[in-house]
Amino acid sequence: MDTVGWGFLGAGWIARQAMAGAVHDSGNARLHAVASRDAVRSAALEPDVVHATYADLLDDPAVEVVYVCLANHQHARWAIRALEAGKHVLCEKPLGLDAGQVRLLTMAARGAQRMLVEAAWTRWHPRFRRLVDLTRSGDVGSVVSVESAFTFTADVSDNYRGRSTMGGGALLDVGGYSAHAWVSLTPGQDGFDPVSVDRSVSADGIDLTTRVTGVVAGQVGVEGLFSFEQPERQSLVVVGTDAEARMLGDAAFTSWREPSALLVGGHREEFPSVDAYRLMVENVSDLARGEAGWAVPIEDSLRVARILDAIAAAPPRP
Repeated sequence: MDTVGWGFLGAGWIARQAMAGAVHDSGNARLHAVASRDAVRSAALEPDVVHATYADLLDDPAVEVVYVCLANHQHARWAIRALEAGKHVLCEKPLGLDAGQVRLLTMAARGAQRMLVEAAWTRWHPRFRRLVDLTRSGDVGSVVSVESAFTFTADVSDNYRGRSTMGGGALLDVGGYSAHAWVSLTPGQDGFDPVSVDRSVSADGIDLTTRVTGVVAGQVGVEGLFSFEQPERQSLVVVGTDAEARMLGDAAFTSWREPSALLVGGHREEFPSVDAYRLMVENVSDLARGEAGWAVPIEDSLRVARILDAIAAAPPRP
């Protein structure tokens, strides 16, 4: 079977640690090209070709899917350039800095008749998919509330996460994991009202910690905690009218190549080790070839962007 040619714009941490390996290990994709600021770092990902510029990669006819893994403020620009070049696009989170950018991206994808997918890789994980299935099948009853947290301590002063002009802040960085969970677990229930928001803000104006409570579509209560300052913690709990479902372990959102478990109404469900990055790559590659597969709907990414915008715009609690 012919493999789908992938091209990476950027060769940073996530490309080195997860995505390059996911493409190399996949059954239907190959890493054809990489372009980054550092040719040595690009070559370390072991592509067929190292391009000197992003534009050169977009001009390469062997590249069918472009993976955008640049700093947050560069996502929209280069995703649109890739779409206009006739490429399908998998773009790192957040897809855009706000809902306005995501709308522009959506229009660009439709105009180019190409696929645009946000790399919310957790959503391909079998445990997460099972949680979504449980809520949609009614096995936990109607969803009443969703509680989530993603925190860790990090010095972000010398990278894009700590710079407001580059789309930094905990909300845009790890808050998207919770927002994607809220959207996945409340299908068709658009609208988000923040009830309370607390923030810890850096000298540069980015949020180091954001704590929010809110309501999705006036029906489902949500609580989220996102932080670069607090001890490492990941949690995801869904409370339904009939049962509670809880991600077990320390990696509610980032379980990677390790067994995982889900507690549903007191019953423990086990999931074998899996690479959700590889599942994401394989599904996107299948879709790029017109075959059966699943990807995060662009409508979900727009809902996520609206939620993050609402949280960012909400005044802090007195």
